[in-house]
Amino acid sequence: MESRPFGTCFFEQYAQITLQAILGDDFAALVNRDRPDLQSPDGRSLGIEVTRAMEQSREAEKALLQDISGLTPAGGGSDDELEAILESGYAYGLRGGRFIGARELHYWSMALPMRRILESKVHKAGSGFYGLFDKMGLFVFSREDLSEAEAVRAMDYTISLQKYQDIRYNRLYIADVNDLFVCNLDDSIGAGYRLSRYPITREQRKAFFHEAIQKQQSTTE
Repeated sequence: MESRPFGTCFFEQYAQITLQAILGDDFAALVNRDRPDLQSPDGRSLGIEVTRAMEQSREAEKALLQDISGLTPAGGGSDDELEAILESGYAYGLRGGRFIGARELHYWSMALPMRRILESKVHKAGSGFYGLFDKMGLFVFSREDLSEAEAVRAMDYTISLQKYQDIRYNRLYIADVNDLFVCNLDDSIGAGYRLSRYPITREQRKAFFHEAIQKQQSTTE
């Protein structure tokens, strides 16, 4: 496996696990690569870029990042979740998304607001930066819980950004801790049928977390 930036592999694994669990086995064979992060084994059929967005101000962001892993936690979640956070250095999916694990710190510190990350990723796709695939997807982790209206705005903005590009994303996946929004960006579908919202339960989040940790560890051994 190619060298991965510190901390990113966990989120790429988490994205693949989420897609397979929520949307089915069409995503089971995805492999962790680069440009884009998740690809079909043939390197041609499907490519999905994985990224993250955080809307908060720099002051709020700094306060959040100082609360690493809930080192002084206050309620919520069980002891086994806290132990998992402290042992693994990751927290996404546990304790309602309120904490950032020590190994996630750099990953989230580099996050951009949603509109800016969409602009960046759509431009890169259109320039051929991620190569050519039969189908392309963009998976965005959000630190904030999103309403359906906010997901629709992100979807519509992505459609407008890539309207005149030859290389486009076919799907936009937006994951906050509690939901996965799946947005169909293809021209052939009506506006009222573009977005689907899939709730993610606490038990699912725990399962995704532990499976991602196991996969992440296996790739670094």
